[in-house]
Amino acid sequence: MNKMKEHNNFYDNADSFAMVFDEAWKEKQFKNDDKLTIDQKIETIIEQNKDHPFIKSSPAKAISVAKFRLRLLQLE
Repeated sequence: MNKMKEHNNFYDNADSFAMVFDEAWKEKQFKNDDKLTIDQKIETIIEQNKDHPFIKSSPAKAISVAKFRLRLLQLE
């Protein structure tokens, strides 16, 4: 599901992206799927939200932020 359609405001910054990423990660069926790597799961969420301003302007940073969020919140 594209989480961006449910939000009204998006900003070209890591915090805005982190909110979308965290919500998508927690709702994804695959979060406990061992068939996909963490990187594949992150890429899926990024692809589903590719219109987010932060992903558009800083795709490499978006991946770094996603990995940081997983470590920070112990969601891996």
